Amino acid sequence: MLFHVRMDVRIPHDLDPQVRAEVVAREKVYSQDLQLSGKWPHIWRIVGEYSNFSIFDVESNDELHEILSGLPLFAYMDIRVTPLATHPSDVAS
Repeated sequence: MLFHVRMDVRIPHDLDPQVRAEVVAREKVYSQDLQLSGKWPHIWRIVGEYSNFSIFDVESNDELHEILSGLPLFAYMDIRVTPLATHPSDVAS
């Protein structure tokens, strides 16, 4: 199942800089492991924002929820999920 996910990160400005650095470092490792596994095949930065558009390829809604809630930055994110379906005009399909 494919999902389009927008993630807007809102880390509090008063968060301890060391804590921030540790969380961001864990986020990078977590997300790159998911990318290498094929579960997170696409990620794009949204210009001028601490946000991204991503595509996830997972088995179920529950798996996506587990992945997203496992993000180290999850507590600091606003997330919007859109399920995707094949378009009948897609020449690749």
